[in-house]
Amino acid sequence: MTRLELAANAVNALSILLAGRNSAHTWWIGIVGCALFGWVFVEARLYADATLQVFFIGTSAAGWWAWLHGAAGRQLPVRSTPVIQLAAMSAAAILVALAYGSVLSRFTDAWQPFADSLVLTGSVLAQLLLMARRVETWPCWLAVNTVSVPLFWARGLHLTSALYALFWINAAVSWFHWRRLMREAAGP
Repeated sequence: MTRLELAANAVNALSILLAGRNSAHTWWIGIVGCALFGWVFVEARLYADATLQVFFIGTSAAGWWAWLHGAAGRQLPVRSTPVIQLAAMSAAAILVALAYGSVLSRFTDAWQPFADSLVLTGSVLAQLLLMARRVETWPCWLAVNTVSVPLFWARGLHLTSALYALFWINAAVSWFHWRRLMREAAGP
């Protein structure tokens, strides 16, 4: 474990906890954490995860704005995603993971390119759902973290693996919390 990995984990832990609590501060803190994690993943030769951090930085800026101003100048509510839309997005994520994993496998020295790519595309899907304050972001993060924990552990990123195990718990708790927020907003 390096100081860089420790810093990346600390900052991202705060960001993820704030996301689960439905706080817009998750976004700017996440930008800092993603920059740190990008560096960690390049050093670990997890290139899809490093690429993902660049995506997260851009979408964190957009998510920050959307959460504060996205619904006719008002804060976005927590809501559900139509099943057909979610199924199409999930299928696209899997297909892109297979394609990107093939590219990484053939043209780089990537370690576990298909699992790494699945974390990438699942995280993109989860992030897009999070940006739109969709409750389905949390089961998506559960799936991503289920793959991430053993992937990072096997690569020697033990602290990061442990953090993602905590993220798994946070996703479960946040899913419950966001469903409650959605029900409360719908009223009796």
